[in-house]
Amino acid sequence: METIRNWLLPVLLAVGQAAWFLPGNALRDGELPGLAAFVVMGAAVAVETVALGWRRRTPVAALGWTLGASLVVQSLSTGGSADVGPLFALYSVAVRCPTRVTLLALAATTACDWVLSAVRIGFRPSLVSELAIAAVVYAVCAALGEARRQWLAGRLTAARRLAGAEESRQRAGEAERHRLARELHDVSAHHLTSVVVTVDAARRLGDSRPKLAAEALLFAERAGGETVSAIRRLVAVVRTMEQAGNAGTAQDPDGISHVNRLAVTGVMGATGIADGVEGTGGAGRPGPRPMTGPIQELVAAFGRLGRPIATRMPDDLAGPAAEAVFGIVREALTNALRYAPGATVRIDVRREDGALDLAVDNDPPRASAQPAGTNLGSGRGVAGMRERAAAVGGELTAGPGPGGGWRVRATLPDTTGPRRPVVSSRRRDFLREQRLTDGALAFAAAVTPLFVVLVAAEEWTGRGGWVLSRIGVLSVLLALHALPLLWRRRAPWAALAGVMATAWLWPVVRVFTELPARFAQFLVGGGCAELLVVYAVAAYGRGAGRTWPAAVAPAFGLAGALTATAAADGSVGDGSSLDGIWAWALAVLIALALGLVICLLLAPVWGAGVAVRGRRLHVLAREDSELADSVRQAEAAVDDERRRLAVSLQDAVLRRTAGVVELARQGRLDEVAAEARAALAAMRELLHSLGDAEASRQRLAPQPTAAELDTLCRQLCSAGREVTLRGIPEAVAGLPVPVSLSAYRVVEAALGAGDRVPARVTLRRRRNTLRITVAGVRLAVAGPVAERLRVQAASAEGRITLGTAGTVRVSLPAGPSAAPAQEVPPSPYA
Repeated sequence: METIRNWLLPVLLAVGQAAWFLPGNALRDGELPGLAAFVVMGAAVAVETVALGWRRRTPVAALGWTLGASLVVQSLSTGGSADVGPLFALYSVAVRCPTRVTLLALAATTACDWVLSAVRIGFRPSLVSELAIAAVVYAVCAALGEARRQWLAGRLTAARRLAGAEESRQRAGEAERHRLARELHDVSAHHLTSVVVTVDAARRLGDSRPKLAAEALLFAERAGGETVSAIRRLVAVVRTMEQAGNAGTAQDPDGISHVNRLAVTGVMGATGIADGVEGTGGAGRPGPRPMTGPIQELVAAFGRLGRPIATRMPDDLAGPAAEAVFGIVREALTNALRYAPGATVRIDVRREDGALDLAVDNDPPRASAQPAGTNLGSGRGVAGMRERAAAVGGELTAGPGPGGGWRVRATLPDTTGPRRPVVSSRRRDFLREQRLTDGALAFAAAVTPLFVVLVAAEEWTGRGGWVLSRIGVLSVLLALHALPLLWRRRAPWAALAGVMATAWLWPVVRVFTELPARFAQFLVGGGCAELLVVYAVAAYGRGAGRTWPAAVAPAFGLAGALTATAAADGSVGDGSSLDGIWAWALAVLIALALGLVICLLLAPVWGAGVAVRGRRLHVLAREDSELADSVRQAEAAVDDERRRLAVSLQDAVLRRTAGVVELARQGRLDEVAAEARAALAAMRELLHSLGDAEASRQRLAPQPTAAELDTLCRQLCSAGREVTLRGIPEAVAGLPVPVSLSAYRVVEAALGAGDRVPARVTLRRRRNTLRITVAGVRLAVAGPVAERLRVQAASAEGRITLGTAGTVRVSLPAGPSAAPAQEVPPSPYA
């Protein structure tokens, strides 16, 4: 289908040019062209056809070759030939190139046409009309292409946004699993590890310091209670999400419950088991949460365990980077408590060059860190800190310090300062490009009626200065009448009012200025502005049902202006015996009749604008619906992970942690230590199971090949999406294993981008090259899926082309020189 779209139009143009050149010359001149002219003409037509066939891939080069061939074709045509090939080439440039390139292409195309017109016509009065016609036609063509480019750019932006949402949806469950594992590790490290360390110290020093036992029991009861409360609140969040989600699905057409979101962000933010929302302080709190106070409280809590801690930090820490500092400091202090008991810790936070520099240093341990055979860690401490830093775009390093201790360094971008207004700049660029399109249409509306003026000026009698002055007055009136079109999209109703107001300048000027007879006929040509502004109101005005006056008011307004202008120059009532009130009555009747006629002409234009508006809104609504559906599925995946984890927490950890609290209240110090260690072991086992489950799935999954594409397409069809597969098994028979693996991954990634429309997969094998075409995958040509496709094609030493219409083309070497199997990276989908 894509090949037909590229070559059908050039072939039809070539046939038309050949029919115009041979029979046309024979009918006009009575003889056929010579052999040399025939050969040159055929070669020029062939060059133009090939160039137009490549107009979508290399639009600028196609325009250059088309212009050259068009000059040859038109110069050999004795009767003059209107070659439309440059118009299509210019349109392709405007659709696929930046505005600056479009303006240069427009200038070059117009200049070539002007030179050819000057050579063919000579410097005669009719040359001005010819030049004006060419300028208008090419300007309108470029404006239409520019408008199309803006529309496609908007759709591409929406596709990228949806592709990103689909990528997040596919990884939402895994990301939430890792995030919850990191947060649970912090809970276990901060509370349960502190209990174990404190109780062990009280047991070792109980003979010399008897009061430590009572303090350790009190601390175990308090820390265990905090852990139990946090886990219970997490379980309560899951239940709240289930109830709110069921209610929200029935009330929200997108299936996304607002209560669900508030419950997640509010309650989990209060418990501290929600990275990224713990800084919001619950639902409804505006702005970033100040973090200097919580960090200082955290340090004070660790200081009460008997370790010296020196801190230095700004007083205005806030935002995601400050929240990451809190988590990193908590983990670093816990590790120091676990592995370097009694050692001095220094915390230094500085703000430099828009970033937060964090350093946590501890001296070597003064005593044995842990009893032999014990392991209080879960193995995720340093990895969790690195994940926190990476989540906000920073970096973290951890390793031995210069004095034998341990050092943690992190650099985190501080986003609480002023940001560059990227969105505003993009909006300004978009509006600037809109003004270019609107300016081209306004120019066309002003210049098109000028043709009538120039033709009529040839019959005017009088001095040359008088004729030029009258042409100048008419040109100014036409320009003023079309000027409001510059605001036709940003303020359509204001543009309509401006066009209607400037139409009444014509009778005023006719009364006070000596102008040619039948002056009103030139305002008829100015009605192009009314057509454009009525379409603009219907397409861009607020409320399609409220725009119908735009088809009526300008009709009768223009009719009134025409009647008044005709009455001023004597065209109405000329030679009639009517005078006074009867003359006015005749003028009103003429205006009403003329208004009805113009209204009938404007009604289809208004209807076209409403239809285009409806189509545009339908596309936007579909994009919003797809995005909302992707978000809903991502929330469902996240909820599943939270629910599963909450159930495991309640069964494996909550019971033992509650036992720690109960034993502490009973004063049984030895059993408190044993139960706390058991709770730590249960939580560590839960954390490891989260990672091991995903690793096992990836390790046990087989590596699919191209021969299994039929199974993949059948699965998608059974899920409700229509997918057509061609070329199996002929194209994949005998393929090298790495090429077969890469082919499957490419097709799987393209089809898995999140599109719902029907798709078509075609595989062809020619000359040791496997060609893969996947059509109907609009979300795969932009965003993270497109980047992954490029990486997969490059890893297989292939080439990839991503079409804006939603087509992916990949060429993979399938001969003996194909990449060896060990060089193929593992599939991210395995």
